[in-house]
Amino acid sequence: MSDIAITVKDLSKRYSIGHLNGAGGSSQYGSSGLRHAIEDALRNPLAWWKRGKMKNEEFWALRNISFEVKAGEVVAVIGRNGAGKSTLLKILSRITEPTTGRIEITGRIASLLEVGTGFHAELTGRENIFLNGAILGMTRAEIKRKFDEIVAFSEIEKFLDTPVKRYSSGMYVRLAFSVAAHLEPDILIVDEVLAVGDTAFQKKCLGKMEEVSKKRGRTVLFVSHNIPAVLQLTTRAVVLDKGSVIFNGPTEKAVERYAGAVGDSTVFFPVENLPRKYQGTGAVSFLSFRFDRALPIFSPGEHFHFIAKVRAREHAPCIRFSMTIFTPEGTPVGTCFGAEQSGLRRGEEMEFEISIPRPPLAPGHYCCGVSVGKGDHRVGMVDFDTILDTMAFEVRGEEGDGGTVAEWSRGWGSVVFPALKYRPVLGPSLFGIEEDDSEILAA
Repeated sequence: MSDIAITVKDLSKRYSIGHLNGAGGSSQYGSSGLRHAIEDALRNPLAWWKRGKMKNEEFWALRNISFEVKAGEVVAVIGRNGAGKSTLLKILSRITEPTTGRIEITGRIASLLEVGTGFHAELTGRENIFLNGAILGMTRAEIKRKFDEIVAFSEIEKFLDTPVKRYSSGMYVRLAFSVAAHLEPDILIVDEVLAVGDTAFQKKCLGKMEEVSKKRGRTVLFVSHNIPAVLQLTTRAVVLDKGSVIFNGPTEKAVERYAGAVGDSTVFFPVENLPRKYQGTGAVSFLSFRFDRALPIFSPGEHFHFIAKVRAREHAPCIRFSMTIFTPEGTPVGTCFGAEQSGLRRGEEMEFEISIPRPPLAPGHYCCGVSVGKGDHRVGMVDFDTILDTMAFEVRGEEGDGGTVAEWSRGWGSVVFPALKYRPVLGPSLFGIEEDDSEILAA
């Protein structure tokens, strides 16, 4: 059996875009608006008809795309909006046909491309689990066997018998992803649709994809603008730009190429509208975080710093920041507090550079929980705002002279303590023999 799950060879997709000829090439009604267009039509119907004739333009969404994905591999497809990512996935999912080229797929595919794809708005969540599961290729017996697990993962049990037309977009995503993930496909294709869900559910979905790929050996094709997630999940990435492959290789180099293509030298985390697990007083709230680098990767022993932007909703005479670092599993590694400093006036926005000098973190993936408030653990704290599960980053192992990267066992923990110090201690040996007897032993 071949170890290649997906083969894409010289794939191209062409669309025909229709344009109406307008005055000055502006719109179908010309540049003067609808009223003038009606006047022109009444005065000179023939000229207006000729001007309004449709003109077709060819648009190549993809052009000569070629790559392979091995069975059990997790590959990202990244690129700016309009690069052709979604078109590629729709062709791989057999939703649309390519104009030229071919694809070869080995195994069963489950696709999650758009919110609610394969759902019927008038049916309940329970009915749509059976409907969507059948569309994805699951038997009724298979759906029944996994039904409780699907519902538990989606966390919508309370609304299971409610028509999905009353679901929020986030509830749609929860149910759709849960059904697709429990199909146990050979190949799982996931588009940026997960961005609709809340932070906690995104983390849960990423964990599920890791389980599907690493523990069960499934193939995953992952499209996302969430660069930390791409770095965490994948080892290889395909970068698309204007419908063509501009890079196909290791994820870190692919992300660097992508960052160069979009001209972005920072990793940005907008958090103003994220739901808060812990509600503070709201006197000051976070708007965004950002790293001053294209990749959220730090070296062991490097200063860790980021920029936090906040807005004061009330007058805050003094503020302090604190931060907790977590492992991907949600285990706290440690917390640090900053000193209080002058605060903000109501309505004022300000950016702060926040640093931890050389944190002793072991190589691995982490995320941050950041708080702004007043006081600390010694005198008591009042939190204004707290954001958890944000600013995912990686501490990369040191590279040796031979180009190899040192491995760090997860069983060793997440903190690297200072180097051990030891020296021989003079006295009785392990055998209880005094130092004066050493000559006798030597003889």
